[in-house]
Amino acid sequence: MRPIELRQLGIGLPYEATQAAQQRAAERVRLGELPDQLWLLQHEPVITVPRKEAAWANLLVTPERAKALGVTVAETTRGGNITYHGPGQWVLYPIVYLQKGERDIRRFVCNLEEAMMDVCRTYGLRPQRSEGETGTWIGDQKIGAIGVRFARWVSSHGIAFNGRTKMDDFRLIVPCGIKDKGVCSLESLNVDHHIDEVGQQLAQSVAKRLGRALTKGPSRLPERSNY
Repeated sequence: MRPIELRQLGIGLPYEATQAAQQRAAERVRLGELPDQLWLLQHEPVITVPRKEAAWANLLVTPERAKALGVTVAETTRGGNITYHGPGQWVLYPIVYLQKGERDIRRFVCNLEEAMMDVCRTYGLRPQRSEGETGTWIGDQKIGAIGVRFARWVSSHGIAFNGRTKMDDFRLIVPCGIKDKGVCSLESLNVDHHIDEVGQQLAQSVAKRLGRALTKGPSRLPERSNY
């Protein structure tokens, strides 16, 4: 199995700087200057919106009002729809160069869904998919979201799994643009868990599902950035 280097980057990372660092790292992975990467982190409170106009329609407040409430609004290069990141939510960014036998983006997304399902099952939950939608669901509530980007068969962005996320902040948006379903977290489901343990479980499951051997890397970004 190809190695994937786990970088545990901590909590409170600003979104836009991390996104720029991903783009640089993705090119270095493609060129073979870095092994495949798996970044494990928590963002400062942020609403991320893809560039398409329909996604912006799902922002229920102005960016100025969101900022007054302590939540930044940032444009993102990933796919999917609008979502929220914040403390208590684990975000994992697999920056992976797909080899010739792996070049199936739908299968890649399914593997990320299965990784989150693995963790849900660990806590006695019954996760499922929702037809026509991505992510991992408990009933009609999404516990884990997916938004990825590919450039020259290198992935970036990834998954967001709600552990002890501040659920009130999701009220600022229509999460993932889905009006008739909700969001949940381990905490809102009254699941007893240790938040750091959840992050490690997710990292191990993502690596396994992607067919990568997890190795430990430094707890910093591969390149210096401006924060």
